[in-house]
Amino acid sequence: MKDLIVLTADGNMEHTLRGLLRRPQALAVRAIDAEIFVHPRHDPGCVNEAHDFLRPFTGSHRYAMVLFDHEGSGREDTAPTALADEVRQRLEATGWPGRAEAVVLAPELEVWAWSDSPQVAACLGWAERQPALRDWLAAAGQWPADQAKPTDPKRAMEAALRETRKPRSSAIYLELASKVSLRGHNEPAFRRFVQALQQWFPPAP
Repeated sequence: MKDLIVLTADGNMEHTLRGLLRRPQALAVRAIDAEIFVHPRHDPGCVNEAHDFLRPFTGSHRYAMVLFDHEGSGREDTAPTALADEVRQRLEATGWPGRAEAVVLAPELEVWAWSDSPQVAACLGWAERQPALRDWLAAAGQWPADQAKPTDPKRAMEAALRETRKPRSSAIYLELASKVSLRGHNEPAFRRFVQALQQWFPPAP
C-alpha cells in the first residue's frame, strides 16, 4: 500500500504539497510515499465530491487528505474549521474511518507562502531590490506592521510578481514550499496539515 493520497484544488496547491513532502525532517515526519491529484472542479469539487473521488483508493492507500481554499469553495458562509470537519466526516463515512483529514486554507493557499524568511523575497524575484519586500508592501497598505502576514496574501503575491515582472506559475509555489523555513508557521490550516502527518507518519526512532 502507498502511504498517502492527497486531493488538491489546483496545480499551485499540488506543487506546494510536492515541495513540502520533499522535506520530511522539516515537517518532523518520516519519508512519505504520496500520490497527489487535482480535482477537475477545483475547490467546489473538493468540497462536494472528495469522498467519491477518493473512494476507489481506500484499499490502496493508508491515509487520505483533501486540501482546498475557503475562498472560491462555494461554502464561504461556513467557518473553515467546520467545513474541514464536514469533508473529513464524509471521507470517514465512505471508507476512510480514522484515516482521513481535510484542510481548508483561509482565505487561500497564498497564506502559507508568507513569512519573514528572506527566501520568500528571493522566490518572488525580490532578493536584491530596495526597499525590502515587506517594506514595499507596507507602504502600499498591504502588510500592516502589527500583522504576521499581508492582509490579502494572494493579492500581495500578485502585486510583488507584477513589480518584478516574474510570471506567476506553479514552479514558484514548488520553490517556496521547498525552501522557505517552516519554523514558527502558526497558520491554523498549516498546523492541521502538519499535525495529521505527524500523527500518521512519525519519524523513525
